Amino acid sequence: MIAAIYCRLSKEDEDKHLESESIQNQKSLLVKYAVEKGWDIYNIFCDEDYSGVDRERPAFQQLIADAQQGKFNIILVKTQSRFTRDMELVEKYIHGLFPLWGIRFVAVVDNVDTDIKGNKKARQINGLINEWYLEDLSENIRTVFDYKRRAGQYIGGFAPYGYQKDPQNKNKLIIDPEAAEVVRHIFALYLEGNGKQHIAYLLNEEGILNPTRYKQMKGLGYTNAAQVNDYGLWNRTTVGRILKEPMYVGDMVQGRRKKVSYKSKYVAPVPQADWIIVRDTHEAIIDRETFDRVARMLEGRTRSSGTGEVHALAGKVRCMDCGSTMVKVSSTYKGERRSYLRCKLYATDKRRCSNHSVRLDALEDEVMKLLRQYIETYYDRSAAEKLVADDRNAQKQEAMKREIATLTLEVERRSKAMRDLYLDKSKGLLDDEQFTGFNRGYLTEKASLQKRLAVLTEELEKTGPKENDQEAIQEKLARWLDVNILSRELADDFIDSIEVGERNPKTGVQPIKINWLI
Repeated sequence: MIAAIYCRLSKEDEDKHLESESIQNQKSLLVKYAVEKGWDIYNIFCDEDYSGVDRERPAFQQLIADAQQGKFNIILVKTQSRFTRDMELVEKYIHGLFPLWGIRFVAVVDNVDTDIKGNKKARQINGLINEWYLEDLSENIRTVFDYKRRAGQYIGGFAPYGYQKDPQNKNKLIIDPEAAEVVRHIFALYLEGNGKQHIAYLLNEEGILNPTRYKQMKGLGYTNAAQVNDYGLWNRTTVGRILKEPMYVGDMVQGRRKKVSYKSKYVAPVPQADWIIVRDTHEAIIDRETFDRVARMLEGRTRSSGTGEVHALAGKVRCMDCGSTMVKVSSTYKGERRSYLRCKLYATDKRRCSNHSVRLDALEDEVMKLLRQYIETYYDRSAAEKLVADDRNAQKQEAMKREIATLTLEVERRSKAMRDLYLDKSKGLLDDEQFTGFNRGYLTEKASLQKRLAVLTEELEKTGPKENDQEAIQEKLARWLDVNILSRELADDFIDSIEVGERNPKTGVQPIKINWLI
Protein backbone atom coordinates (compact mmCIF):
# COMPACT_ATOMS: atom_id res chain seq x y z
CA MET A 1 0.00 0.00 0.00
CA ILE A 2 1.30 3.49 -0.89
CA ALA A 3 0.23 6.42 1.28
CA ALA A 4 0.37 10.18 0.66
CA ILE A 5 0.62 12.25 3.83
CA TYR A 6 -1.13 15.64 3.97
CA CYS A 7 -0.50 18.28 6.69
CA ARG A 8 -2.03 21.74 7.11
CA LEU A 9 -1.88 24.61 9.59
CA SER A 10 -3.56 28.03 9.32
CA LYS A 11 -4.34 31.26 11.17
CA GLU A 12 -7.75 29.88 12.06
CA ASP A 13 -5.89 27.46 14.38
CA GLU A 14 -3.88 30.17 16.19
CA ASP A 15 -5.65 29.42 19.45
CA LYS A 16 -4.43 25.81 19.07
CA HIS A 17 -0.83 26.50 18.13
CA LEU A 18 0.51 24.01 20.60
CA GLU A 19 3.28 21.60 19.68
CA SER A 20 0.62 18.98 18.98
CA GLU A 21 -0.73 21.12 16.10
CA SER A 22 2.57 22.04 14.45
CA ILE A 23 3.38 20.90 10.92
CA GLN A 24 6.41 19.01 12.21
CA ASN A 25 4.33 17.15 14.78
CA GLN A 26 1.74 16.20 12.16
CA LYS A 27 4.52 14.81 9.93
CA SER A 28 6.08 12.79 12.77
CA LEU A 29 2.74 11.35 13.89
CA LEU A 30 1.68 10.35 10.37
CA VAL A 31 5.05 8.93 9.29
CA LYS A 32 5.13 6.80 12.43
CA TYR A 33 1.56 5.62 11.79
CA ALA A 34 2.34 4.69 8.16
CA VAL A 35 5.46 2.77 9.17
CA GLU A 36 3.54 0.85 11.84
CA LYS A 37 0.94 -0.11 9.22
CA GLY A 38 3.66 -1.19 6.80
CA TRP A 39 2.66 1.42 4.17
CA ASP A 40 5.15 2.97 1.79
CA ILE A 41 5.16 6.78 1.77
CA TYR A 42 4.72 8.33 -1.67
CA ASN A 43 5.18 11.99 -0.58
CA ILE A 44 4.44 14.44 2.24
CA PHE A 45 2.27 17.40 1.16
CA CYS A 46 2.19 20.48 3.41
CA ASP A 47 0.15 23.72 3.33
CA GLU A 48 1.06 26.30 5.96
CA ASP A 49 -0.99 29.47 6.59
CA TYR A 50 -3.88 28.23 4.45
CA SER A 51 -7.48 27.99 5.64
CA GLY A 52 -9.23 24.65 5.63
CA VAL A 53 -11.93 26.13 3.41
CA ASP A 54 -9.43 27.39 0.80
CA ARG A 55 -9.75 25.32 -2.37
CA GLU A 56 -6.64 26.84 -3.98
CA ARG A 57 -4.08 25.47 -1.47
CA PRO A 58 -1.06 24.55 -3.65
CA ALA A 59 -0.10 21.30 -1.87
CA PHE A 60 -3.78 20.30 -1.65
CA GLN A 61 -4.18 20.83 -5.41
CA GLN A 62 -1.09 18.74 -6.13
CA LEU A 63 -2.35 16.00 -3.79
CA ILE A 64 -5.67 15.84 -5.67
CA ALA A 65 -3.92 15.81 -9.07
CA ASP A 66 -1.63 12.93 -8.05
CA ALA A 67 -4.56 11.02 -6.53
CA GLN A 68 -6.49 11.29 -9.78
CA GLN A 69 -3.49 9.82 -11.63
CA GLY A 70 -3.39 6.84 -9.25
CA LYS A 71 0.11 7.51 -7.88
CA PHE A 72 -0.94 6.23 -4.42
CA ASN A 73 -3.93 4.54 -2.88
CA ILE A 74 -4.14 6.03 0.63
CA ILE A 75 -4.43 9.65 1.84
CA LEU A 76 -3.31 9.94 5.46
CA VAL A 77 -4.08 13.00 7.64
CA LYS A 78 -4.06 13.76 11.33
CA THR A 79 -7.72 14.84 11.43
CA GLN A 80 -10.38 15.26 8.78
CA SER A 81 -10.30 19.06 9.37
CA ARG A 82 -6.63 19.10 8.23
CA PHE A 83 -7.84 17.88 4.82
CA THR A 84 -10.79 20.32 4.64
CA ARG A 85 -13.32 22.16 6.77
CA ASP A 86 -15.65 22.52 3.80
CA MET A 87 -18.56 20.04 3.88
CA GLU A 88 -18.94 20.33 0.12
CA LEU A 89 -15.34 19.11 -0.38
CA VAL A 90 -15.92 16.27 2.08
CA GLU A 91 -18.78 15.01 -0.08
CA LYS A 92 -17.02 15.72 -3.37
CA TYR A 93 -13.76 13.92 -2.62
CA ILE A 94 -14.01 11.65 0.43
CA HIS A 95 -17.45 10.25 -0.46
CA GLY A 96 -17.46 10.87 -4.19
CA LEU A 97 -14.26 10.86 -6.24
CA PHE A 98 -11.85 9.01 -3.92
CA PRO A 99 -13.83 5.73 -4.07
CA LEU A 100 -13.94 6.04 -7.87
CA TRP A 101 -10.16 6.61 -7.99
CA GLY A 102 -9.47 3.72 -5.58
CA ILE A 103 -8.26 6.06 -2.83
CA ARG A 104 -8.68 5.16 0.83
CA PHE A 105 -8.97 8.16 3.20
CA VAL A 106 -7.64 7.82 6.77
CA ALA A 107 -7.68 10.44 9.58
CA VAL A 108 -5.74 9.06 12.55
CA VAL A 109 -7.10 11.09 15.48
CA ASP A 110 -10.73 11.10 14.25
CA ASN A 111 -10.72 7.34 13.60
CA VAL A 112 -11.92 8.11 10.09
CA ASP A 113 -11.34 5.31 7.57
CA THR A 114 -13.31 4.94 4.36
CA ASP A 115 -12.53 1.21 4.38
CA ILE A 116 -14.67 0.76 7.51
CA LYS A 117 -18.34 0.29 6.72
CA GLY A 118 -20.73 2.41 8.77
CA ASN A 119 -18.07 5.13 9.17
CA LYS A 120 -19.68 7.52 6.69
CA LYS A 121 -22.12 9.17 9.12
CA ALA A 122 -19.26 9.91 11.52
CA ARG A 123 -17.31 11.53 8.69
CA GLN A 124 -20.31 13.65 7.73
CA ILE A 125 -20.86 14.74 11.32
CA ASN A 126 -17.16 15.63 11.53
CA GLY A 127 -17.55 17.66 8.35
CA LEU A 128 -20.51 19.59 9.72
CA ILE A 129 -18.78 20.32 13.03
CA ASN A 130 -15.67 21.56 11.22
CA GLU A 131 -17.75 23.81 8.98
CA TRP A 132 -19.74 25.18 11.92
CA TYR A 133 -16.51 25.94 13.74
CA LEU A 134 -15.20 27.90 10.76
CA GLU A 135 -18.49 29.79 10.38
CA ASP A 136 -18.50 30.80 14.06
CA LEU A 137 -14.85 31.82 13.85
CA SER A 138 -15.60 33.95 10.79
CA GLU A 139 -18.45 35.72 12.59
CA ASN A 140 -16.28 36.42 15.65
CA ILE A 141 -13.51 37.86 13.49
CA ARG A 142 -16.05 39.99 11.62
CA THR A 143 -17.39 41.31 14.94
CA VAL A 144 -13.88 42.31 16.07
CA PHE A 145 -13.15 44.03 12.74
CA ASP A 146 -16.49 45.84 12.84
CA TYR A 147 -15.74 47.13 16.33
CA LYS A 148 -12.32 48.41 15.24
CA ARG A 149 -13.82 50.13 12.19
CA ARG A 150 -16.44 51.90 14.29
CA ALA A 151 -13.72 52.96 16.72
CA GLY A 152 -11.91 54.68 13.85
CA GLN A 153 -9.04 52.18 13.74
CA TYR A 154 -7.57 51.43 10.32
CA ILE A 155 -7.59 47.68 9.61
CA GLY A 156 -6.48 47.61 5.97
CA GLY A 157 -3.39 45.70 4.91
CA PHE A 158 -1.83 48.77 3.26
CA ALA A 159 -2.36 52.45 3.95
CA PRO A 160 -4.10 54.54 1.26
CA TYR A 161 -1.74 56.39 -1.11
CA GLY A 162 -0.65 59.58 0.65
CA TYR A 163 -0.55 57.94 4.07
CA GLN A 164 1.46 55.34 5.92
CA LYS A 165 0.80 53.28 9.02
CA ASP A 166 2.08 54.76 12.26
CA PRO A 167 5.10 52.63 13.34
CA GLN A 168 3.85 52.94 16.93
CA ASN A 169 0.26 51.97 16.12
CA LYS A 170 -0.59 49.94 13.01
CA ASN A 171 -4.27 50.96 13.28
CA LYS A 172 -3.44 54.67 12.92
CA LEU A 173 -2.60 56.60 9.74
CA ILE A 174 0.01 59.32 9.44
CA ILE A 175 0.91 61.38 6.38
CA ASP A 176 3.52 60.15 3.92
CA PRO A 177 5.00 63.55 2.94
CA GLU A 178 6.18 62.57 -0.54
CA ALA A 179 2.96 60.88 -1.66
CA ALA A 180 0.77 63.47 0.06
CA GLU A 181 2.40 66.21 -2.02
CA VAL A 182 1.45 64.31 -5.20
CA VAL A 183 -2.17 64.08 -3.96
CA ARG A 184 -2.25 67.86 -3.42
CA HIS A 185 -0.73 68.35 -6.86
CA ILE A 186 -3.50 66.23 -8.45
CA PHE A 187 -6.26 68.24 -6.76
CA ALA A 188 -4.62 71.53 -7.78
CA LEU A 189 -4.31 70.40 -11.41
CA TYR A 190 -7.97 69.41 -11.51
CA LEU A 191 -9.08 72.75 -10.06
CA GLU A 192 -7.07 74.47 -12.79
CA GLY A 193 -9.30 72.78 -15.36
CA ASN A 194 -7.23 69.75 -16.31
CA GLY A 195 -9.14 66.54 -17.01
CA LYS A 196 -8.23 63.21 -15.41
CA GLN A 197 -6.56 61.91 -18.56
CA HIS A 198 -4.46 65.07 -18.92
CA ILE A 199 -3.45 64.95 -15.25
CA ALA A 200 -2.26 61.36 -15.74
CA TYR A 201 -0.25 62.54 -18.76
CA LEU A 202 1.33 65.39 -16.76
CA LEU A 203 2.25 63.09 -13.86
CA ASN A 204 3.88 60.63 -16.25
CA GLU A 205 5.76 63.49 -17.91
CA GLU A 206 7.05 64.56 -14.49
CA GLY A 207 8.30 61.02 -13.85
CA ILE A 208 6.10 60.47 -10.77
CA LEU A 209 5.48 56.80 -9.97
CA ASN A 210 1.89 55.63 -9.73
CA PRO A 211 0.60 54.41 -6.30
CA THR A 212 1.26 50.72 -6.97
CA ARG A 213 4.85 51.20 -8.10
CA TYR A 214 5.47 53.78 -5.36
CA LYS A 215 4.43 51.32 -2.63
CA GLN A 216 6.61 48.62 -4.18
CA MET A 217 9.53 51.06 -4.36
CA LYS A 218 9.06 51.71 -0.62
CA GLY A 219 9.59 47.98 0.00
CA LEU A 220 5.93 47.08 0.64
CA GLY A 221 4.74 43.73 -0.68
CA TYR A 222 1.82 45.39 -2.44
CA THR A 223 0.25 43.98 -5.60
CA ASN A 224 -2.60 45.37 -7.70
CA ALA A 225 -4.70 42.81 -9.58
CA ALA A 226 -5.99 45.58 -11.87
CA GLN A 227 -2.48 46.69 -12.90
CA VAL A 228 -2.30 46.79 -16.71
CA ASN A 229 1.42 47.46 -17.14
CA ASP A 230 4.63 47.25 -15.20
CA TYR A 231 5.95 50.71 -16.05
CA GLY A 232 4.61 52.60 -13.03
CA LEU A 233 2.45 54.86 -15.22
CA TRP A 234 -0.63 56.80 -14.16
CA ASN A 235 -4.02 56.48 -15.86
CA ARG A 236 -7.32 58.37 -15.64
CA THR A 237 -8.90 55.69 -13.41
CA THR A 238 -6.22 56.08 -10.73
CA VAL A 239 -6.45 59.88 -10.86
CA GLY A 240 -10.25 59.72 -10.58
CA ARG A 241 -10.06 57.38 -7.61
CA ILE A 242 -7.76 59.81 -5.77
CA LEU A 243 -10.02 62.80 -6.52
CA LYS A 244 -12.99 60.93 -4.98
CA GLU A 245 -11.20 59.50 -1.92
CA PRO A 246 -12.81 60.93 1.28
CA MET A 247 -9.93 59.63 3.43
CA TYR A 248 -7.93 62.67 2.29
CA VAL A 249 -10.06 65.06 4.40
CA GLY A 250 -9.14 63.17 7.59
CA ASP A 251 -12.18 60.87 7.80
CA MET A 252 -11.74 57.14 8.27
CA VAL A 253 -13.86 55.40 5.63
CA GLN A 254 -14.04 51.60 5.79
CA GLY A 255 -16.45 48.78 5.07
CA ARG A 256 -16.77 49.70 1.39
CA ARG A 257 -16.50 46.05 0.35
CA LYS A 258 -17.26 42.77 2.06
CA LYS A 259 -16.82 39.06 1.39
CA VAL A 260 -20.08 37.46 0.36
CA SER A 261 -19.21 34.35 2.37
CA TYR A 262 -16.40 33.01 4.53
CA LYS A 263 -16.11 30.24 1.93
CA SER A 264 -15.64 32.62 -0.99
CA LYS A 265 -12.87 35.01 -1.96
CA TYR A 266 -15.33 37.18 -3.89
CA VAL A 267 -15.65 40.68 -2.45
CA ALA A 268 -18.81 42.66 -3.21
CA PRO A 269 -19.22 46.45 -3.04
CA VAL A 270 -21.27 47.87 -0.16
CA PRO A 271 -23.77 50.73 -0.76
CA GLN A 272 -22.27 54.07 0.26
CA ALA A 273 -25.02 54.59 2.85
CA ASP A 274 -23.66 51.53 4.72
CA TRP A 275 -20.00 52.58 4.76
CA ILE A 276 -18.49 53.03 8.21
CA ILE A 277 -17.26 56.63 8.45
CA VAL A 278 -15.57 58.14 11.49
CA ARG A 279 -14.70 61.82 11.14
CA ASP A 280 -11.36 63.44 11.92
CA THR A 281 -9.35 60.34 12.82
CA HIS A 282 -6.14 61.40 11.07
CA GLU A 283 -4.45 64.46 9.59
CA ALA A 284 -6.08 65.73 6.41
CA ILE A 285 -4.15 66.11 3.16
CA ILE A 286 -6.95 68.07 1.44
CA ASP A 287 -9.18 70.61 3.20
CA ARG A 288 -12.92 69.96 3.06
CA GLU A 289 -13.75 73.03 0.99
CA THR A 290 -11.32 72.00 -1.74
CA PHE A 291 -12.55 68.40 -1.66
CA ASP A 292 -16.20 69.51 -1.92
CA ARG A 293 -15.40 71.84 -4.81
CA VAL A 294 -13.71 69.02 -6.70
CA ALA A 295 -16.66 66.73 -5.92
CA ARG A 296 -19.05 69.26 -7.46
CA MET A 297 -16.88 69.47 -10.56
CA LEU A 298 -16.75 65.68 -10.86
CA GLU A 299 -20.49 65.47 -10.43
CA GLY A 300 -20.86 67.65 -13.49
CA ARG A 301 -19.41 64.72 -15.48
CA THR A 302 -17.38 67.09 -17.61
CA ARG A 303 -15.73 65.70 -20.70
CA SER A 304 -12.81 67.00 -22.69
CA SER A 305 -12.37 67.00 -26.42
CA GLY A 306 -9.76 64.27 -26.13
CA THR A 307 -6.81 66.39 -25.03
CA GLY A 308 -7.72 66.09 -21.35
CA GLU A 309 -8.10 69.87 -21.04
CA VAL A 310 -11.63 70.73 -19.91
CA HIS A 311 -13.08 74.11 -20.86
CA ALA A 312 -14.16 76.43 -18.04
CA LEU A 313 -17.91 75.89 -18.48
CA ALA A 314 -17.88 72.16 -19.16
CA GLY A 315 -20.90 70.38 -17.70
CA LYS A 316 -22.60 73.62 -16.65
CA VAL A 317 -24.28 74.71 -19.91
CA ARG A 318 -27.81 73.44 -20.67
CA CYS A 319 -30.40 73.94 -23.35
CA MET A 320 -32.99 76.49 -22.18
CA ASP A 321 -35.84 74.62 -23.86
CA CYS A 322 -35.28 70.90 -23.18
CA GLY A 323 -32.76 71.05 -20.30
CA SER A 324 -30.23 68.77 -22.01
CA THR A 325 -26.52 69.34 -21.54
CA MET A 326 -24.87 71.28 -24.36
CA VAL A 327 -21.86 69.40 -25.67
CA LYS A 328 -18.73 70.69 -27.33
CA VAL A 329 -18.35 70.27 -31.09
CA SER A 330 -15.77 71.72 -33.46
CA SER A 331 -15.84 72.83 -37.07
CA THR A 332 -13.65 74.76 -39.50
CA TYR A 333 -14.88 78.06 -40.91
CA LYS A 334 -12.75 79.90 -43.50
CA GLY A 335 -9.72 77.94 -42.38
CA GLU A 336 -10.30 78.77 -38.72
CA ARG A 337 -11.00 76.02 -36.19
CA ARG A 338 -13.93 77.01 -33.94
CA SER A 339 -15.59 75.33 -30.96
CA TYR A 340 -19.35 75.41 -30.35
CA LEU A 341 -21.73 74.13 -27.71
CA ARG A 342 -24.79 72.36 -29.11
CA CYS A 343 -27.90 70.83 -27.52
CA LYS A 344 -27.15 67.16 -26.92
CA LEU A 345 -30.77 66.09 -27.47
CA TYR A 346 -30.91 67.87 -30.84
CA ALA A 347 -27.62 66.24 -31.83
CA THR A 348 -29.08 62.76 -31.23
CA ASP A 349 -32.66 63.36 -32.40
CA LYS A 350 -33.45 66.55 -34.38
CA ARG A 351 -37.20 65.97 -33.92
CA ARG A 352 -37.09 66.47 -30.15
CA CYS A 353 -35.46 69.92 -29.94
CA SER A 354 -34.22 72.78 -32.14
CA ASN A 355 -30.69 73.70 -33.08
CA HIS A 356 -29.49 75.57 -30.01
CA SER A 357 -25.86 76.41 -30.68
CA VAL A 358 -23.43 79.00 -29.39
CA ARG A 359 -19.77 79.73 -30.04
CA LEU A 360 -17.77 78.68 -26.98
CA ASP A 361 -15.42 81.69 -27.00
CA ALA A 362 -18.35 84.12 -27.35
CA LEU A 363 -20.21 82.43 -24.49
CA GLU A 364 -17.13 82.53 -22.25
CA ASP A 365 -16.66 86.25 -22.97
CA GLU A 366 -20.32 86.96 -22.18
CA VAL A 367 -20.23 84.90 -18.98
CA MET A 368 -17.04 86.63 -17.84
CA LYS A 369 -18.65 90.04 -18.42
CA LEU A 370 -21.71 89.03 -16.39
CA LEU A 371 -19.50 87.53 -13.68
CA ARG A 372 -17.59 90.76 -13.29
CA GLN A 373 -20.82 92.72 -13.03
CA TYR A 374 -22.11 90.26 -10.48
CA ILE A 375 -18.95 90.42 -8.34
CA GLU A 376 -18.74 94.22 -8.45
CA THR A 377 -22.44 94.55 -7.61
CA TYR A 378 -22.33 92.36 -4.54
CA TYR A 379 -18.91 93.22 -3.18
CA ASP A 380 -20.28 94.93 -0.10
CA ARG A 381 -21.60 93.58 3.18
CA SER A 382 -25.22 94.69 2.89
CA ALA A 383 -25.63 93.01 -0.50
CA ALA A 384 -23.88 89.88 0.71
CA GLU A 385 -26.23 89.68 3.70
CA LYS A 386 -29.24 89.93 1.40
CA LEU A 387 -27.84 87.20 -0.82
CA VAL A 388 -27.06 84.67 1.85
CA ALA A 389 -29.93 85.26 4.28
CA ASP A 390 -32.34 82.95 2.47
CA ASP A 391 -30.39 80.80 0.04
CA ARG A 392 -27.34 79.90 2.14
CA ASN A 393 -29.45 79.44 5.26
CA ALA A 394 -31.77 77.05 3.42
CA GLN A 395 -28.78 75.06 2.15
CA LYS A 396 -27.35 74.84 5.66
CA GLN A 397 -30.67 73.69 7.10
CA GLU A 398 -30.95 70.99 4.43
CA ALA A 399 -27.41 69.79 5.21
CA MET A 400 -28.22 69.60 8.93
CA LYS A 401 -31.40 67.63 8.22
CA ARG A 402 -29.41 65.11 6.18
CA GLU A 403 -26.84 64.76 8.96
CA ILE A 404 -29.58 64.34 11.59
CA ALA A 405 -31.12 61.53 9.52
CA THR A 406 -27.72 59.84 9.19
CA LEU A 407 -26.98 60.18 12.91
CA THR A 408 -30.40 58.78 13.85
CA LEU A 409 -29.70 55.75 11.68
CA GLU A 410 -26.24 55.29 13.22
CA VAL A 411 -27.69 55.45 16.77
CA GLU A 412 -30.16 52.70 15.83
CA ARG A 413 -27.33 50.61 14.36
CA ARG A 414 -25.35 50.88 17.61
CA SER A 415 -28.45 49.81 19.55
CA LYS A 416 -28.89 46.81 17.26
CA ALA A 417 -25.19 45.95 17.58
CA MET A 418 -25.54 45.97 21.39
CA ARG A 419 -28.57 43.68 21.18
CA ASP A 420 -26.59 41.31 18.96
CA LEU A 421 -23.74 41.35 21.50
CA TYR A 422 -26.08 40.11 24.22
CA LEU A 423 -27.22 37.28 21.94
CA ASP A 424 -23.60 36.34 21.11
CA LYS A 425 -22.73 36.40 24.81
CA SER A 426 -25.66 34.14 25.65
CA LYS A 427 -24.62 31.70 22.89
CA GLY A 428 -21.07 31.55 24.26
CA LEU A 429 -19.58 33.16 21.14
CA LEU A 430 -18.04 35.97 23.25
CA ASP A 431 -16.31 35.64 26.59
CA ASP A 432 -16.82 38.22 29.39
CA GLU A 433 -13.78 40.28 28.44
CA GLN A 434 -14.73 40.50 24.77
CA PHE A 435 -18.34 41.34 25.61
CA THR A 436 -17.32 44.07 28.06
CA GLY A 437 -14.88 45.63 25.58
CA PHE A 438 -17.30 45.64 22.64
CA ASN A 439 -20.24 46.81 24.75
CA ARG A 440 -18.21 49.68 26.25
CA GLY A 441 -17.13 50.75 22.76
CA TYR A 442 -20.69 50.76 21.39
CA LEU A 443 -21.97 52.66 24.45
CA THR A 444 -19.29 55.33 23.97
CA GLU A 445 -20.05 55.65 20.26
CA LYS A 446 -23.80 55.82 20.89
CA ALA A 447 -23.39 58.51 23.55
CA SER A 448 -21.17 60.56 21.22
CA LEU A 449 -23.68 60.26 18.37
CA GLN A 450 -26.60 61.21 20.62
CA LYS A 451 -24.69 64.26 21.89
CA ARG A 452 -24.00 65.42 18.33
CA LEU A 453 -27.64 64.72 17.43
CA ALA A 454 -28.88 66.91 20.29
CA VAL A 455 -26.58 69.77 19.28
CA LEU A 456 -27.68 69.60 15.64
CA THR A 457 -31.37 69.42 16.55
CA GLU A 458 -31.07 72.51 18.74
CA GLU A 459 -29.07 74.36 16.09
CA LEU A 460 -31.60 73.52 13.39
CA GLU A 461 -34.38 75.10 15.44
CA LYS A 462 -32.62 78.44 15.69
CA THR A 463 -30.70 78.53 12.43
CA GLY A 464 -30.26 82.00 11.01
CA PRO A 465 -27.75 83.81 8.79
CA LYS A 466 -24.32 83.74 10.42
CA GLU A 467 -21.62 86.34 10.29
CA ASN A 468 -19.01 83.82 9.17
CA ASP A 469 -21.19 82.90 6.16
CA GLN A 470 -21.31 86.53 5.14
CA GLU A 471 -17.57 86.94 5.63
CA ALA A 472 -16.89 83.84 3.57
CA ILE A 473 -18.99 85.27 0.74
CA GLN A 474 -17.10 88.55 0.92
CA GLU A 475 -13.74 86.77 0.93
CA LYS A 476 -14.72 84.79 -2.13
CA LEU A 477 -15.91 87.92 -3.93
CA ALA A 478 -12.70 89.77 -3.05
CA ARG A 479 -10.59 86.87 -4.26
CA TRP A 480 -11.94 87.18 -7.81
CA LEU A 481 -12.44 90.98 -7.90
CA ASP A 482 -9.44 91.70 -10.15
CA VAL A 483 -9.50 88.53 -12.26
CA ASN A 484 -10.28 89.02 -15.94
CA ILE A 485 -9.87 85.47 -17.27
CA LEU A 486 -12.62 82.88 -16.92
CA SER A 487 -11.19 79.74 -15.30
CA ARG A 488 -12.76 76.47 -14.27
CA GLU A 489 -12.25 77.29 -10.60
CA LEU A 490 -13.86 80.72 -10.94
CA ALA A 491 -16.90 79.25 -12.71
CA ASP A 492 -17.19 76.53 -10.09
CA ASP A 493 -17.18 79.07 -7.26
CA PHE A 494 -20.07 81.14 -8.62
CA ILE A 495 -22.05 79.29 -11.29
CA ASP A 496 -24.43 76.41 -10.74
CA SER A 497 -25.61 76.23 -14.37
CA ILE A 498 -26.07 78.29 -17.53
CA GLU A 499 -29.13 78.10 -19.78
CA VAL A 500 -28.75 79.00 -23.45
CA GLY A 501 -31.80 79.73 -25.64
CA GLU A 502 -32.21 79.65 -29.39
CA ARG A 503 -30.88 82.65 -31.32
CA ASN A 504 -33.50 84.94 -32.85
CA PRO A 505 -32.76 84.89 -36.61
CA LYS A 506 -34.11 88.44 -37.07
CA THR A 507 -32.49 90.27 -34.17
CA GLY A 508 -29.51 87.95 -33.61
CA VAL A 509 -30.26 88.00 -29.87
CA GLN A 510 -29.59 84.77 -28.00
CA PRO A 511 -30.95 84.56 -24.41
CA ILE A 512 -28.49 83.44 -21.73
CA LYS A 513 -29.46 82.83 -18.10
CA ILE A 514 -26.94 82.17 -15.31
CA ASN A 515 -28.07 80.32 -12.17
CA TRP A 516 -25.73 81.59 -9.46
CA LEU A 517 -24.45 79.55 -6.54
CA ILE A 518 -24.19 82.52 -4.15
